[in-house]
Amino acid sequence: MPRPDESRAQGWRTLAALSTRIEDRIERALQDEVGLSVNEFCALHHLGEGEPVRMQELANRLVLSQSATTRLVTRLEKRGLITRVLSEADRRGICAEATDAGRELHDAAVPVHNRALDEALREAAELPELAPLVDALEKLNIKV
Repeated sequence: MPRPDESRAQGWRTLAALSTRIEDRIERALQDEVGLSVNEFCALHHLGEGEPVRMQELANRLVLSQSATTRLVTRLEKRGLITRVLSEADRRGICAEATDAGRELHDAAVPVHNRALDEALREAAELPELAPLVDALEKLNIKV
């Protein structure tokens, strides 16, 4: 019988495998069809709601370091998809917000993202080691 800590570690490895499969599928689809990486898509998603987001908050939402977030924002800014603005609250902090072009590209990318996610989950559900995790995701039915 496996030890509890080994069972937990195996569960984590299985979850990581599912996550990697999904992210790889979405990455390829987004790159091929709309020219975005997963992180770029996620940044536009978080910035597309109309309100500027502080850089630190964006880093937290993306689960990226400050420096990685700055590089990501710089890339998107050079493409005209986002812009940096001073914080309305204190005029010291720097925020990022999507431009009209960024929101339009995000809107075009959403169906690509969702289709790739559905395909990745469908394929993963056919693998016995991943099927229970796919089932669990379907049961969560989380509304964001």
